[in-house]
Amino acid sequence: MLLALGLSSFAAPAAAQQHPRLQITPLDHKRFFVYTTYGTLDDGSTFPSNSLYAVTPAGIVMIDVPWDTTQTLPLLDSIEKKHGTKVVACISTHFHKDRTAGLDMLKRRGIRTYATRQTDSLCVLKGEERPEFLLDKDTLFNFGGVQVKTFYPGPGHTSDNIVVWFPGEKVLYGGCFVKSIEAENLGNLEDADPARWPASISRVERAFPRPRYLIPGHGSFSSQKALRHTAVLAEQYEKQRKGK
Repeated sequence: MLLALGLSSFAAPAAAQQHPRLQITPLDHKRFFVYTTYGTLDDGSTFPSNSLYAVTPAGIVMIDVPWDTTQTLPLLDSIEKKHGTKVVACISTHFHKDRTAGLDMLKRRGIRTYATRQTDSLCVLKGEERPEFLLDKDTLFNFGGVQVKTFYPGPGHTSDNIVVWFPGEKVLYGGCFVKSIEAENLGNLEDADPARWPASISRVERAFPRPRYLIPGHGSFSSQKALRHTAVLAEQYEKQRKGK
């Protein structure tokens, strides 16, 4: 089942709200689609997690995975039926469960799974599912003429977080490295580096100026200002931490 999701529907966690288990929103009604599943937090509330897929002449390329692994196979079946082509690859943007859970399922389906060597090392350390193919540096993929570039900006949400850039269409997938424009704080800081996060944001801004679409890992994707907003949140956090 494919459900369109309005941008305003991305909200803070709320246990009382009833959320669809899988939502797919077209970015351009042609190639790029954001899919959203909901994870359950420790307090029982739910929280949306964004991932992306791109339809290319070589097949469908996923960036990250459903947070709710019960939706992994329904997602694959839905999008393959909708677009009449197979999912051929998945790139995970860091080691957390909302980006790696279900990788084993994808591998069993014959889908090539990728992440950086740093991410794989953290998956081993933290007991998360691992990618099959490892990237030792920023990598430019070509899927039937559609270019996909991975970029490591430096630490932020995690030490291993990467972003993914589609240069032909100017789509920037920030994942959890980027906070949505309505976010009031940096969220989960267990593995974060707030002090170095703003400099990492600046590297992304220089590398990929003026994206047409900017997709954060959680929340709305309605604003290209989410990168700068994330840097401001990190700077504010550091000032408060230092008592300034």
